[in-house]
Amino acid sequence: MPNPVFDNSPVFSDPADRRARTNAQPGGSTATAGQGNARTLDVAQLDEMYALPSAGPRETGRMTYDDVIIRTGGLLALLVASAAVTWGVAPGLWVVGAIVGLVLGLVNAFKRKPSPLLITLYALAQGVFLGGLSKFYEDWHDGIVGQAVLATAAVFATSLILFRSGKVRVTPKFTRMVLLGLVGYLVFSLLNVVLMLFGVGGGQFGPMRSGWLGVAVGLVAVALAAASLVIDFDSIKRGVEQGIPSQYAWYAAFGLVVTLVWLYLELLRLLAIFRQ
Repeated sequence: MPNPVFDNSPVFSDPADRRARTNAQPGGSTATAGQGNARTLDVAQLDEMYALPSAGPRETGRMTYDDVIIRTGGLLALLVASAAVTWGVAPGLWVVGAIVGLVLGLVNAFKRKPSPLLITLYALAQGVFLGGLSKFYEDWHDGIVGQAVLATAAVFATSLILFRSGKVRVTPKFTRMVLLGLVGYLVFSLLNVVLMLFGVGGGQFGPMRSGWLGVAVGLVAVALAAASLVIDFDSIKRGVEQGIPSQYAWYAAFGLVVTLVWLYLELLRLLAIFRQ
């Protein structure tokens, strides 16, 4: 899976690629035959017991879609609040937020079990990063941040609709293509940064991210981010169907936030190139 958050968590992996893992949940105590004070159940009591609804995922401690939605919404709310404070108070802290967010992102991505505290701190750090950076973009191009936010929401909704409709299916071939695209984009971006550091070419975003070439690369990056969202949705669906523990909803929410942050940054940069 392209998203390292889901890729490094064994509970979200494809059952075809691993042996079945069991996540036993502690249950209540059971009474054994012959135990003191045991009483015989009559027919009416048995009928009443059978009439009770079966335990759902929440009662058995399994992850549900609601768990993922609530945690994702909470992390995004913290991110937006942190971004708003940074925007109005100290936009220059975006560099600190970028470094802290990168470190926390790597730590969370490679942890076997989710840490709600570290994931929450990641969301706050990314808010500082995005808040300060967005302020600078808004100063350069009035109204660009609102456009980027709406575009991010639109791409997210479109990816979810396509996934739910079954028109885009996550197959091994689809995953390999996205992974190869991400590797190629990473190499391209690193080369562009190196050229910027050595003063080769020009442009606000480097010699390889300016003009129509920058537009083409930006569109490819947005398409890769949208495809990554589809794979994230498939990982979450698989986790819910396999009945993984509810604590891993933090991982799912973290993975979605990582992809959404990347998507927002690519759209922000793409819109800035169009404005030029």
